[in-house]
Parts: sequence; structure tokens; C-alpha cells
Amino acid sequence: MAKKGNRVQVILECTEHKHSGQSGTSRYITTKNKKNTPERLELKKFNPILKKVTVHKEIK
Repeated sequence: MAKKGNRVQVILECTEHKHSGQSGTSRYITTKNKKNTPERLELKKFNPILKKVTVHKEIK
């Protein structure tokens, strides 16, 4: 049986990459508890294209 709960998968996309003009995107998939954090998630993650740590925000 599958677990039932408030955990949902979210996609994080780099905010600085769009403005850099380089091709490609930096995206990560993670999970969050919708009940505890109803607002959009914002984490610092490594962007391999820009080769530095940047802010990634939840999309959709």
C-alpha cells in the first residue's frame, strides 16, 4: 500500500540562470510537507552550469 500524507514533490529552478544568458537550466526535484510549508520553497543549491551556489525557487 502507498503512504498517504501531506508530502508532495516539487521542482526547484535556478533564479540567476535565466538572467545569465547561458543555455540550459538548473533544476532539482525534492519533497516538502504541504501542511507545514504552504508557501513556495526557496533553497540555495549548486548550479553546475554557473559553477556556484545560487537560489533555487519552487515552480508551478
